Amino acid sequence: MAGSKLVLEGRISIISFISGLAVIIIPLLVKFGSHIDWIFDYLTDVNGKIAIAAYITVINGFLLIIYKGPLYKVAVRACFLGFAFGCGLILSLADTAWTHFGWYMCSLSFFHYSEYLVTAIINPRSLSLDSFLLNHSIEYTLAAISSWIEFTVEMLLIPEIKQVNWLCLVGLVMVLCGDSLRKAAMLTAGSNFNHIVQNEKAQSHVLVTTGVYALFRHPSYVGWFYWSTGTQIMLCNPICILGYTIASWRFFRERIEEEEISLIHFFGEDYVEYKKKVFTGLPFISGIRVNS
Repeated sequence: MAGSKLVLEGRISIISFISGLAVIIIPLLVKFGSHIDWIFDYLTDVNGKIAIAAYITVINGFLLIIYKGPLYKVAVRACFLGFAFGCGLILSLADTAWTHFGWYMCSLSFFHYSEYLVTAIINPRSLSLDSFLLNHSIEYTLAAISSWIEFTVEMLLIPEIKQVNWLCLVGLVMVLCGDSLRKAAMLTAGSNFNHIVQNEKAQSHVLVTTGVYALFRHPSYVGWFYWSTGTQIMLCNPICILGYTIASWRFFRERIEEEEISLIHFFGEDYVEYKKKVFTGLPFISGIRVNS
């Protein structure tokens, strides 16, 4: 059952993501149909917005016809993320002051889509709509909206601070490395990985200490921490850089302590010894204290 779920929902998510991503075809038509005036105004003028609305309507109708119930919910989320990635690519490749926001859109949409896809590969039994992490928490949603507002306001009022290219590149490297580390951690942990901290040990649950887990005790959290902070450095959002760093650090400090209580309960002295040898990976976070 788990294998068939992986094949079906994983395949649906890939097809739907690509369907949304195909939005990039419209502006690419400029090369072959430059006589069509509205293409030049894509994403900005009325005709471009109509084109986007029409594209979304057609794709959504197509998904509604093919998929029903839970499968449609998977498809529409994957399609939305593909669409966001496609729009991000358009902005990234365009000659505009919003190029770095395009980078951000690509980074954010790919992060959420890949969370679902990798979960489908490594642990299909735990796969659900929550695996997209789109509804992670109210705080996460407010943080994202705050970063969009800050970027827009500063772009309009003091656009020069959004063009510090070397800082944007530093943020991009942090984003790429952070997300790569997180996905490496998920793939290394395999079926042991779960988005929800487990309070009961499953029969298949083993202590993973190899690969990236030999470098950090909590590589998925390390990756997410630097990915989230990197998105704000990439956007040159000074307020959110500080806010994201503090909020992420506090969240992971509490999350690591909570998780390590369960891990010590699951693996006893084996985890205690592992804990002594390997750093959490996050600055000034040592995890739960264990009496010697």
